[in-house]
Amino acid sequence: MLQRRFGPLEVDVPVIGLGTWQMEADDRDSAILAIRRAIDLGMTHVDTAELYGRGAVEDIVGEALAGYRAEVFLASKVHPDQATYAGTLRACEKSLRRLRTDRLDLYLLHWRGSQPLEETFRAFEVLKQDGKILAWGVSNFDVSDLEHAIDIAGEGAIACNQVLYNLHERDPDHVLQVFCERHRIAFVGYSPLGSGQFPRPGGVEGDTLARIASARGVTARAVALAYLTRRSGAFTIPKSSSLAHVEELARAGDLVLDRDEIAEIEAAFPLA
Repeated sequence: MLQRRFGPLEVDVPVIGLGTWQMEADDRDSAILAIRRAIDLGMTHVDTAELYGRGAVEDIVGEALAGYRAEVFLASKVHPDQATYAGTLRACEKSLRRLRTDRLDLYLLHWRGSQPLEETFRAFEVLKQDGKILAWGVSNFDVSDLEHAIDIAGEGAIACNQVLYNLHERDPDHVLQVFCERHRIAFVGYSPLGSGQFPRPGGVEGDTLARIASARGVTARAVALAYLTRRSGAFTIPKSSSLAHVEELARAGDLVLDRDEIAEIEAAFPLA
């Protein structure tokens, strides 16, 4: 599994991690087995949030990580409504209890809400000083949001920006990803397979992915993930509660597309 430096951190993280959004609706035992299998296959970046299932998913992840915690780069998120200074501290403590750990490797503001960023970031820094988080970042921030955040926190403080990014949602390619690279902010794409809208063979999009996948001996989903992590600061966190699906996704971690393959994909999925 290819790993690379995660933004400004002195930490290497696999390019393909595991998301857990909506995992509360899945069979719990299957989800736990899938998380553990993902870790065994090198997908050690596990992402969750207090919002997911109102804490239920953090509880699932916590059970899955028993005996695995030292191997995992664990991320969770604070809901914007909770993200006052005191509220952020409380939310982190609750997440730690549900996750059955004494620390998070990454703690994110889930999106920009009405609470002052200065107070949220102040809480993040206190949590870092107390050893409860290794690093912090943001999610669903656009360039203007990031500029404001950097003005408050300074360069090198924001570990990542996690955003919607898949073959049909590539607006970040225009400006946002380049901005993140320039400021050493890891770019983490969620819902990389389109949340049930993945292209099927029978059209230009699906046929292009299938052709490249066949030549490489992988699946079309693995090709899509390799494309989305082609840039030096990019990571992605597909969600799965299936052992077979996890094994399929993990194969993208060693796949590096060549220039012609990238051009084929971009021709099939043109930017708006």
